[in-house]
Amino acid sequence: MVTTPIKNLVKNALPSMDGDSNLIRDTWDRLHALPGGKVAFSKLVGRMAPYTGTVGAVVTELGMGHATVKMRDRRAVRNHLRCIHAIAQLNVAELCGNVALAYSLPDDARFIVAGMSIEYLKKARGTLTAVCDVPPIETSERKEFQIEVLLKNPKREVVSKVLLRTLVGPKKR
Repeated sequence: MVTTPIKNLVKNALPSMDGDSNLIRDTWDRLHALPGGKVAFSKLVGRMAPYTGTVGAVVTELGMGHATVKMRDRRAVRNHLRCIHAIAQLNVAELCGNVALAYSLPDDARFIVAGMSIEYLKKARGTLTAVCDVPPIETSERKEFQIEVLLKNPKREVVSKVLLRTLVGPKKR
C-alpha cells in the first residue's frame, strides 16, 4: 500500500530533468526503501514520461550502472496471440535502460534515445523482468552509448534482446 505523502508526491510533482542534480538518482535514493517507494518512484517516472507509464512496470532495483524492472502479464499489454505485445516489450526495455543510464549520469548530463532495435527470441508470457547494465559514464561530454536490455520470462529465459542507441550530452543551461 502506498502511503498518502508518497501518493501526493507522485500526483503533484513533475520536476524537471534539467535541474542542477540527478533527479532520477535523488528520487530513487529517497523513495526506494520506503513502504510503496518503488511503486511510487515508478509512477513518478510514468508521469514524467506518460507513454512509459502505460505498461505499469515497476523499477525493482536501481543503482550505479544497473536496473531491473518488472512488468506483469495482463490483458492490457497482450496481443491477439495472448502473449505480451512487441511494443509493450520495447516500452519496458526502454524504461529499464533509461533509468539505469539516468541513475548513472553525472549531475550535469542528460540523454535521449536516438534509436532502438529488438530481437524477439520466444513468445513473451508471464511477468517479464527487464535487466540492464550500463557502462560507467564519467562526463557529460557528447557521446553515443549502446545500451543492451534483456527481457526474461518467469523461467529466466531470455524472450527478447533490446539495443538502445542513446546520446548523452550536457544539460542545457
